[in-house]
Amino acid sequence: MYEIKHHGAVNGVTGSCHELILDAQNSVLIDIGMFQGAETSGSGAGAAKLAIEFDVSTVRALVITHVHIDHVGRLPYLLAAGFDGPIFCSVPSAKLLPLVIEDALKVGVTRNRSIIDACLARLVQQIVLLEYGDWHKVELVESRQRLQVMLSPAGHILGSAYVTYRVEDAGDCRNEFRSTDQRWVVVFSGDLGAPYAPLLTAPLPPVRADQLVLESTYGDRNHEDRAHRRERLQASMERALADGGVVLVPAFSIGRTQELLYEIESIIHAQKPPSRQDKTISHTSRGRAVHWSDLDIVVDSPLASKFTTVYRELKPYWDKEATTVLKSDRHPLSFEQLTTINSHEEHIQTVAYLAKQSRPAIVIAASGMCAGGRIVNYLKALLGDHRNDVVFVGYQAQGTPGSEILTYHERPNGYVTLDGERYEINAKVWQIGGYSAHAGQRDLVSFITGMEKRPKQVKLVHGDDKAKKMLQRVLQEAVPESDVVIG
Repeated sequence: MYEIKHHGAVNGVTGSCHELILDAQNSVLIDIGMFQGAETSGSGAGAAKLAIEFDVSTVRALVITHVHIDHVGRLPYLLAAGFDGPIFCSVPSAKLLPLVIEDALKVGVTRNRSIIDACLARLVQQIVLLEYGDWHKVELVESRQRLQVMLSPAGHILGSAYVTYRVEDAGDCRNEFRSTDQRWVVVFSGDLGAPYAPLLTAPLPPVRADQLVLESTYGDRNHEDRAHRRERLQASMERALADGGVVLVPAFSIGRTQELLYEIESIIHAQKPPSRQDKTISHTSRGRAVHWSDLDIVVDSPLASKFTTVYRELKPYWDKEATTVLKSDRHPLSFEQLTTINSHEEHIQTVAYLAKQSRPAIVIAASGMCAGGRIVNYLKALLGDHRNDVVFVGYQAQGTPGSEILTYHERPNGYVTLDGERYEINAKVWQIGGYSAHAGQRDLVSFITGMEKRPKQVKLVHGDDKAKKMLQRVLQEAVPESDVVIG
């Protein structure tokens, strides 16, 4: 009997790890993510407990859906536990994955260069590249079954994929979800993106799934459309110009940062006057005229800078819209007003400068949930100033500082605890849901209804209880032929 076990992203959205068990000697993993915030696995493994808690001796392969830390962060521990099989991923993910793992090792394990290099060398050796849409055989041990895997664009970040497994029986194995043609097709959604994400090809549903493991991050809501979210982002930029303040945007180093840069460049480009004599002007609260050209865009994250460089190298994987922008001689990930901060000294100087000056700026820095990284120093220095803004563009897991800021900013004397100290929240706080890299409820439903052959079972994972229960109810109405269960 086939079985799917979940080793993470069941009671929350982090720590993604799912195991497809074929028989007593063969299984495959889908992702091996790190837990963040207060989220844990069923046995209690969490942000402070990263050891692999399940037997890896039967794991024949690992498939990476994308390279966010909550999907790959425990990979070094999987290697240390003895896993030596192939690591399947897309071509863009293969270029990005070593950067993510190197950073994770430096932050959470060791800065010993020889240990890091040894881990990365082993990682690269085990990576097997898969092109989207190509079937690849997974080698099994003493099995009468045949297993193939295919990746399809998920539209979450560059290189992201949802995973389709096709199991063919050569014996008498049975599975309640298998079709009469002796094939069992199981799809793992990974993180599905919204259909309008910049740079990325929108995800298309698979033709068929007998069983579907589906994310539910935003199963209880729909996102703002792209035009609306862009209007809100532009409004935050205009506030910075008017107030002489700083807009802080906590963002993942990979995916969200590049998407924001793309949109910001587009907004600035649209504000450019038709001739040198015309100027688009805003005013600060002190009446000083400020031009859009005075708005500094700062990316303060060495890792984000590295990722952005790789993104530029992967232009063949950009969508048609982004390709058209490039052909017009614009550079959406490298434009005139963009400044990148790399060294720690530059970072400290930038924080101090922005805290003292009345110069409008947008600062994009990790981590996306404010649980660490350089954004923390900006929050400490700028959160108490009413001229400044904090704009959240992604999900904030329970127990993270980002979640606390969203929860307490409207309360009298609201504060957040950073590195053991309280900081008052006087800055304006906003959340732009449309910039989530996750599909909304409508998109998740369409992923299933767009299939020619819909699944007999849908298992909901990667979401909080409210989101999963809401999505379950909606899917039960939209696809009554599917048994929708909460994983």
